[in-house]
Amino acid sequence: MTAQEVRLCGLLLREHFGEVVEKVGTHLLREGRCMDYSEVSTAFSKLVETHFLQRCPPMVKPGTTGSATPATPGTPAAPVSTAPPTPESFPDCYKVPHMTLVGRGKRQLCSEEGEDQRNAKKARMDSQTHGDEGISWQVNFERFHLHFRDQAIISAVANKCDQTSSEILRTMLRMSEVTTSPTATCTKPLSANEIFRSLPTSYNIARPILDQYLTLLVDDPMEFVGKAGESGGGMYVVNLHTALANLARATLESVVQERFGSRSARIFRLLLRKRHLEQKQVEDFAMIPAKEAKDMLYTLLSQNLVQLQEIPKTPDFAPSRTFYLYTVNQLPTARMLLQNCYKTVANLIERRLFESKESKRLLEKSQRIEAILASLQASGAEPEQLTEVEEMITATEKQQLEALRLHINKLDSAENQVDESIFLMESYVTSTASTS
Repeated sequence: MTAQEVRLCGLLLREHFGEVVEKVGTHLLREGRCMDYSEVSTAFSKLVETHFLQRCPPMVKPGTTGSATPATPGTPAAPVSTAPPTPESFPDCYKVPHMTLVGRGKRQLCSEEGEDQRNAKKARMDSQTHGDEGISWQVNFERFHLHFRDQAIISAVANKCDQTSSEILRTMLRMSEVTTSPTATCTKPLSANEIFRSLPTSYNIARPILDQYLTLLVDDPMEFVGKAGESGGGMYVVNLHTALANLARATLESVVQERFGSRSARIFRLLLRKRHLEQKQVEDFAMIPAKEAKDMLYTLLSQNLVQLQEIPKTPDFAPSRTFYLYTVNQLPTARMLLQNCYKTVANLIERRLFESKESKRLLEKSQRIEAILASLQASGAEPEQLTEVEEMITATEKQQLEALRLHINKLDSAENQVDESIFLMESYVTSTASTS
């Protein structure tokens, strides 16, 4: 996204089109970038066109049922829906009205200007009409979630294949981002001719090379791309659910490797691939000694990462006549990891609050000194005065502040990483629920 598109999303929370365009233009002007309202309006229209922004649903007055059909005497009344209307139920959800915005962003009034002049200018601004009266807009958070999902899939392809493959996949996702349902397991079929015409001009890819890349993506074991037909040079789809399942599987394997080592991860990966194996088969396929394989299997079993399934030969469940098969159920394991991630985030937040509370006095002192320094610099103070204020914090306190900031940054970084795992696991669980 461009800078003005990001600012539009940041400022937009049930606002009018004209108000948001004026605010963004004013913000950009304060940063030294003079931009016409027409440019900001174009960026707004692009965000609506790609469904990142949407109209707020019309407000329903209390006591109205939305139907003027009178009830027939003697017949039970139809149940009235109390659920609020969704934006997608509104036919003009993604329709931008014709606007009459002319000009550029306005600079803030100087402090010397009187209050009367400030109020007069505000009244003139409020009296302006732009053609969008009664229409409010909001951020479509679900569309952003889908965008983040697409970015995760593109990054995975770039890491596994190369940048050209990821750019081809990005093009396919962009072509179908608006036409694909949020709960769809795959995108709408796209022909190779359409993909070739939609590729960025910076990627000078010949048509035969594109066909080779598409074939490689289809044949890849991760199955990010599938083939849906032969017309138009070949019809291709992006397997969204399969991609999320593979990303969730890779995350589970990474967690097992970090917690229990590479050999346990090898066993876990083997069970994911083979589905059901006896202990002897695990030892042979993983090429791990029997004693170590047994300990690792029992450790994974105790952590609910591996499940044990009993298949008796006879109704008496005699151990000597029962098969004991180890397996991994990916969906329950992903749900368990998701719960652990929630607990981890809560612990990280509690730890950060505790660290800040323990050093509250020192942080407040540092903030006061920073405010004094900023005030002195704004008033053009002498360097000696600035040095004198800086020396109010001792060397020991500076070391404590540096250690605290380093610790807080590590906690923030860890929280962001766990948030990425939460988003991936939630997307996979939600996608699986919608396909079942």
